[in-house]
Amino acid sequence: MHDVRSVRAPSMLRLAAASLAGTAIEFYDFFVYGTAAALVLGPLFFPTFSPLAGTLAAFGTFAVGFVARPLGSVLFGHIGDRRGRRPVLVASLLLTGAATVAVGCVPAYDSIGVAAPVLLLVLRFLQGLGLGGEWGGAVLLTAEHAPADRRGLWSSFPQIGPSLGFVLANGVMLVLSATLSDAQFATWGWRVPFWAAGVLALAGLWLRSSLRESPQFLELREHARMPLAEVVRGHWRLVLLTAGGLAVGYAVFYAVTTWALAYGVERLGVSRTVMLACIMAAVVVKGALTPLAAMLGDRYGRRPLCLAGSGAAALWMFPMVALLSTGEPLLMFLGFLVALLAFITMFAVIAAYLPELYEPRVRCTGAAVGYNLGGVLGGALTPVVATAVAQGDGVPWGVAAYLTAIALLSLGCFALLPETRPVARLSVVEVAD
Repeated sequence: MHDVRSVRAPSMLRLAAASLAGTAIEFYDFFVYGTAAALVLGPLFFPTFSPLAGTLAAFGTFAVGFVARPLGSVLFGHIGDRRGRRPVLVASLLLTGAATVAVGCVPAYDSIGVAAPVLLLVLRFLQGLGLGGEWGGAVLLTAEHAPADRRGLWSSFPQIGPSLGFVLANGVMLVLSATLSDAQFATWGWRVPFWAAGVLALAGLWLRSSLRESPQFLELREHARMPLAEVVRGHWRLVLLTAGGLAVGYAVFYAVTTWALAYGVERLGVSRTVMLACIMAAVVVKGALTPLAAMLGDRYGRRPLCLAGSGAAALWMFPMVALLSTGEPLLMFLGFLVALLAFITMFAVIAAYLPELYEPRVRCTGAAVGYNLGGVLGGALTPVVATAVAQGDGVPWGVAAYLTAIALLSLGCFALLPETRPVARLSVVEVAD
């Protein structure tokens, strides 16, 4: 059998870099919509609504992307388990990039009426469909090439992609917000980041054109005919537990990067520039520490870090909301940073953990479905629920309670999952020999 340890470090570095770049581009596409939803989409596409209802409607279209992601994981997971991981990377990048460019071209409500939000909804669905396939393909291609004792480290490279995508998307928004008037930003400025997605998608396709297929996929003697049916029949409990475990990561991330942005600007009166700067700084630190958390996972195991991250999130949600409510940039940054460090403690090792939980023949479908169902549970509803319960004067403790409840749910799910670190299993085999 092919030994994945034979893959040399330079080859792994090129593979990991290409996976990271593609994932960053796809998450750029996904995140730029979330920022636009928090800042401008409500009044432009739902002008007949009240300001609160318009924001909720914009976040509703944001949530559609998460609903589409499990469907994308089923569609592209089927391709990945039947035809290989590599084709998934190309198809998902094309779909997400095209949908994102199209969002930037949709006329506002005052030009085409109700067709505007309908088109927005359809394109957001296509964005989510593409992203649902991206994660599974990128992570599996990296994880299945990596040596077992460094799988967590190499698999964490695609997990840095969301941080880069977020910083890139919001960096463009920050520059436009700081240099354009409110009228210019609302008229055309917000569209520029969506148009830029086309150039980024072409760059990503070029980077991925030379990637090799996963050796573990090539070694399979028989591929699953109906991967989803096998996952539902044989791994349904595992899918539900992984989705529940990952829910807190999505909830925390989008509470910080989407809901808090809208809350700070609309309710606290903090400028867009200051809010974006505070959030981006926290995301940069989170991205930089991702490989370190992944190496800890290689050394101490995946499950302990997931338990630690979800436990830390449960303890920090009330302090985070309290710090946000001050409106002070340094205090808000501190609240966001600790929350995102709890998040990355879990998500740095997930790219290795989920593939190890599933057998190779259904791995692309199982891991991707579990990952993206977690997005529905934690990411799709969080901005909507948080906006709805944060009404009235005073600190929005209801948001903190909601996030804490999700963290406790995830803690319980991770407690029921097994450890998968290959080094531990290899040592048992050696002792038996």
